[in-house]
Amino acid sequence: MNGWGFEQVNQFARATSWLHGVILGYATYGLAVFVSLLLAGWWIARRSGSITRMSAVVCAGAGTLLAVAVNQPIVAAVHEARPYTTHPGILVLAQPSTDFSFPSDHAVMAGAVAAGLWFVSRRLGLVATVAALVMAFARVYIAAHFPQDVVAGLVLGAVVASVVYFVGRGTVARLIAALMRTHLRPLLQATPQPESSPARQDSLV
Repeated sequence: MNGWGFEQVNQFARATSWLHGVILGYATYGLAVFVSLLLAGWWIARRSGSITRMSAVVCAGAGTLLAVAVNQPIVAAVHEARPYTTHPGILVLAQPSTDFSFPSDHAVMAGAVAAGLWFVSRRLGLVATVAALVMAFARVYIAAHFPQDVVAGLVLGAVVASVVYFVGRGTVARLIAALMRTHLRPLLQATPQPESSPARQDSLV
């Protein structure tokens, strides 16, 4: 199924030359999209005044970095060759790389951001999930990865980000609460909360 899936996507790429520039650009530089989504999560959390949301944003960023770090020894251990080194004659849009293929770093990053942002805002999480799925497809489309590489990457990223959130949210929330009493408060909360009431715990939107 992995080989068959790759062949189907590669055939689709051959038939859609008009998409090459757009998909190659996203597959190569789409990291900026996910950075922007994390910044959007921070903006939403800051405007809401919710410590819960702000801690979720911090966990999302930390979980993404940790997921990419965890992926490195897996890539080295599996040692899977890129599609363009094992399948002669395929359409290759990716810039050849000496890195190995499984799991995809791009998919790990995308999956981690998407999962982490669900804890900040359901709407933003949905947007990030769509962006992550498109990134996974794009990496196969340009022949940089096999389908199993991006599926494993999405799952790994999502799992690591979720674990970071559930394990670390309490500690991060306490740290943010402490920082809100310092000059860093404007970075964490747009409007001051009344002294007698705790920071808002808004429901996700």
